[in-house]
Amino acid sequence: MLPATEHLIIAPILIPFFAGAVMLIYDDRRRRAKLAIGLVSAVALLLVAVELLNRSKGNALSGGNDIGFYLLGNWLVPFGIVLVIDRLSAMMLVLTAVLAIPALIYSAAGWHRQGQHFHSMFQFLLMGLNGAFLTGDLFNLFVFFEVLLAASYGLLLHGSGQLRVRAGLHYIAINLAASLLFLIGVSLIYGVTGTLNMAQLSVQVAALQSADRALLHAAAAMLGIAFLVKAGIWPLSFWLPTAYMAGAAPVAAMFAIMTKVGIYVILRLSMLVFGAAGGASAGFGADVLTAAGMATVAFGLLGVLASQGLGRMAAHLVLVSSGTMLAVTGFALAGGGAPMLAGALYYMVGSTLATGALFLLIEPMSREEGGIAALLALTADAYGLDPAEDDAQPEVGLAIPGTLTILGLCFGACLLVLAGLPPLAGFVGKVAIFQGILDAGGGMPSAAGWAFVALLLVSGLASIIGLVRIGIQTFWASDGVVPRVLALEIAPVVALIVMIVLMTTQAQDVLRYTDATARALHRPEIYAQGVMRTPRVEPAPAPANGDAAGDAP
Repeated sequence: MLPATEHLIIAPILIPFFAGAVMLIYDDRRRRAKLAIGLVSAVALLLVAVELLNRSKGNALSGGNDIGFYLLGNWLVPFGIVLVIDRLSAMMLVLTAVLAIPALIYSAAGWHRQGQHFHSMFQFLLMGLNGAFLTGDLFNLFVFFEVLLAASYGLLLHGSGQLRVRAGLHYIAINLAASLLFLIGVSLIYGVTGTLNMAQLSVQVAALQSADRALLHAAAAMLGIAFLVKAGIWPLSFWLPTAYMAGAAPVAAMFAIMTKVGIYVILRLSMLVFGAAGGASAGFGADVLTAAGMATVAFGLLGVLASQGLGRMAAHLVLVSSGTMLAVTGFALAGGGAPMLAGALYYMVGSTLATGALFLLIEPMSREEGGIAALLALTADAYGLDPAEDDAQPEVGLAIPGTLTILGLCFGACLLVLAGLPPLAGFVGKVAIFQGILDAGGGMPSAAGWAFVALLLVSGLASIIGLVRIGIQTFWASDGVVPRVLALEIAPVVALIVMIVLMTTQAQDVLRYTDATARALHRPEIYAQGVMRTPRVEPAPAPANGDAAGDAP
């Protein structure tokens, strides 16, 4: 039998599942009880994720291994379902939990009262996210992908307003089309290889016959498009800015990591199946990912410059982050070194936390009539929206001392991270990426490398221009009216900024972790062999008659 601690790998899926199910028993008016259950669940997820991250580092808790496995139903691979925890999946679990706790606390300011079953849907979203990061086969990836999408549909439509309903329907239609492509791609892959286990795919792809390889590539392209839609790649990102700006503040903050699900799957499958061990398929799609990622960054920076409101600007900054990760994935797949990927993983964590904090800042910064309110009204007029149908605002508490100062400092920290300015994590991440590009090119990067460096610098400049413009209108050009903000709305933002500061002060340790993660991704055989060799758990031997409880001496 497995010791109880070995079942910890499945806990990130079971904890939000049971929490969400228990919440459905409660009447929806008992939101405080649901909030308490949700916070307990989120904190438990964080503790479990941190423990799994410690185990994935190969310390004494894991017997020196960098990867752990869990056979559901005790079926051997590839016949059964396997969960896999390694450095990358553990990092994503921690990032999800760190973002979920502030978003839940923020929702207590009144956002969870805008509709029904907010907290249950939030927990099912966490379940789908964690399952997608842990699963080791494509079929269950589809299952968890649909779970998180179904929950995100409800969360995006949570509340009222024409803009939210219209954006939500577009979001649902786009993701249903992506799910159809996902199913077609998975079906073709199974028809060609006879398996959906990621580890077995990485072993079989190198030995495929040339007649089957073209069909595998077509299936992988369909599967890739499904996740590139979720990642917000250009030109398939037209739905993202409106959908993200239309969501309630805590929902939009969680959506900051939704694009990273697509990034995670693309990175995982690319390095595992089409990496150096992929034979004739090695490097498949690398040029497309690089070019499309750079185009996404360019589209995002143009959107930042064109945006008149902070919500739409934050959504385009999400595209800049996603495009950066996709381009680096393409470079890594084409033979780029691990240092570039390590810097990109560090940058991804910092930018996700910063965009999450920025989404939480939107409503407090635009609460009073002033400069930013005028800009938002201009945006509404430009897009033909009815200001009378804006979201029902949460109940606002008394203005706390130094509200504008705290909001300004938090906004400034987000600006520094997203623009890549020193001294915060965005600067450290971009410098690490630049250093990786130089190392990969032997001191003289390729033309694509130089273009990517220039694009990142220009995107940082665009972020400065766009965010500074919003900051001036809000904090300097206002009439001095102090917005009335609850501590529940400021504390989550401060907590995310504190996490970014910790990332910066502990940058050496975090970069050491991401460097080990990147090096492990460049060695897919460790993942594949570990999964394929995972043994079944043998039942404990029956006790002898003389040892049975209750036997007479």
